[in-house]
Amino acid sequence: MSSRELFERHPANPILTAADWPYPVNTVFNPAATQVDGETVLLVRVEDLTGVSHLTVARSPNGFDGWTIDATPLLAPTPGIESELWGFEDPRVVYVPEHERWTITCTAYGPAGPAVFLATTEDFRTVRRHGIIRQSDDKNAALLPCRVRGKWILFHRPKTESGGSHGEILLSRSPDLHNWSAPEQVLQPRFGAWWDSLRIGLGPPPLRTEHGWLVIYHGVKETLGGGIYRVGLALVDLEEPTRVLHRLPQWILGPDRPYEREGDVPNVVFPCGLVHDEPSGQVRLYYGAADTSVCVATAQLDDLLAAVLAAPA
Repeated sequence: MSSRELFERHPANPILTAADWPYPVNTVFNPAATQVDGETVLLVRVEDLTGVSHLTVARSPNGFDGWTIDATPLLAPTPGIESELWGFEDPRVVYVPEHERWTITCTAYGPAGPAVFLATTEDFRTVRRHGIIRQSDDKNAALLPCRVRGKWILFHRPKTESGGSHGEILLSRSPDLHNWSAPEQVLQPRFGAWWDSLRIGLGPPPLRTEHGWLVIYHGVKETLGGGIYRVGLALVDLEEPTRVLHRLPQWILGPDRPYEREGDVPNVVFPCGLVHDEPSGQVRLYYGAADTSVCVATAQLDDLLAAVLAAPA
């Protein structure tokens, strides 16, 4: 781990590329992550040779190597459904004990723009499609694993004049995962020359800790050479997630290696998946590198909490 970043890249990065896929594809990136029966399961965004994306499952005994990849997608666009015409992108996955299954939130992309799509699965071999829950133009959505004050909480980034028009992280509340309240502000881009000044979006589903919900997010800075995507850290209140307790000023992971600097979209690290191994305290962050490959970086949860707790609100 370098002195300027909190995460350490795995030496085998990238851990998955298009060359690993059992069928021809262009790129693989931006994976959701979870653990199922001792295995690490990634739900990977796969851009095929038409340019349209779908979601495919990859499994590993240790989360680093030995991957087996399903021969067919778990979630792909249905012919004739306009909101899915251009595919599914950038999933997040969280296990919901109340429902005894995993909830998948992802971006369904069609002519009207990106929208938040909900699906559930018990085994990552079959999936139940619940459909659009936040209409266009909305994306970067993740659900908390449990209700807060009786309501489900969805972090997302709507791009409307009434909220989210500047690339903010907002949340909405629901009694039933179908009917959602108006968005409420959580985090906004910082003004000026900051690394997250252009726009921000949620990364993996927030992780519950005794100090608050640990929020990992991506931030973008516009430069003459294009946008640079980096990763940041914040902590929000357990009972009122719009209340930001701490926000780290500096990024915790940024494009540095050739596989992050060069690709279909250069200078991008884009986190969507997080696995916390409680016995060891290790956190594995799964991210897309340059919209081209899948990578992983590790940290200790105690180190992340120590850093964010020392930061201002």
